[in-house]
Amino acid sequence: MKPSVPSRTLVHAVIAAVTVVGVTAAGAVYMKARAHSDPGLISATAPRSSPSPTVSVPAQASASAGEEESVEPVTEPALDPDELLSRAMDAVSVPSGAKVAVAVLDLESGQSAAYGRGTFDTASIVKVDILAALLLQAQDAGRPLTVTEKAYATKMIENSDNDAATALWRTIGGAAGLDSANERFGLTDTTGGSGDLWGLTQTTAADQLTLLRQVFGDESKLSESSRAYLRGLMETIAAGQAWGVSAVADGSSWALKNGWLPRSTTGLWDVNSIGRVTVDGGGFLVAVLSKGTATQQRGITLVEATARAAVSALTEGSTSASASVAG
Repeated sequence: MKPSVPSRTLVHAVIAAVTVVGVTAAGAVYMKARAHSDPGLISATAPRSSPSPTVSVPAQASASAGEEESVEPVTEPALDPDELLSRAMDAVSVPSGAKVAVAVLDLESGQSAAYGRGTFDTASIVKVDILAALLLQAQDAGRPLTVTEKAYATKMIENSDNDAATALWRTIGGAAGLDSANERFGLTDTTGGSGDLWGLTQTTAADQLTLLRQVFGDESKLSESSRAYLRGLMETIAAGQAWGVSAVADGSSWALKNGWLPRSTTGLWDVNSIGRVTVDGGGFLVAVLSKGTATQQRGITLVEATARAAVSALTEGSTSASASVAG
């Protein structure tokens, strides 16, 4: 008599047994099931002591119960510096009608971030740009600065003397000379003020960060001696003008230039600050521009709070990235 064929339900039962119990138990279940279907099958085909049929078991089922499955490491999503800065700026109180923009660079990691749009009056921060243009022109001519030029430069940067700035503005050729130098420096959104109105030069926070890189970075159109000269003046600002980005620095480890200008048409203030600061041993370039505050002091408060937010955004991002790698 022809042996009967196992039913589909019987096959499913065998597969389930293989997955749960394992190879040996599955073989036993298989033979028992076949015997149930055709009792004479076992004795007719093999002695009871013969090994169970070989059954292929999935690798997952063959793992021991106590063995941990290997888990692929989870890669943390990259932290966006601009997003971190935007979140940090949520805590900064910007007066009604005022605007602020900031750009920051971590000199060690090369990471940067920016917040805020539009152009701003430079006020006196353009004095750094004026001196950088003068130094570039002197390099091109293969000459050092004259005694008179150095005297003007010291007054212009350390004391923010306006007459000295006007004298050097004329020496570099006014707006045309400034714009020509800035094109070489890589500034793309800065335009010199008309006539002798150098304080109304228009700029962006991003461009001011580019200018700072020309002064404090290694890759620059300025020679090392020119950069060192300009940095030295920015490190010896008059005591009454040591505010702005310096508020976030460790002690006196900073170099800066501030600018402030009450607009005659509105009575509102432009207050700006650019420079290099050391925070927890790390160097940062920071450029903060603001306009529309009712008083100079409110502008200073806004600029300093923004500088703190900018540096904290990059340090937070660096700490989070380090923790992700360590984890």
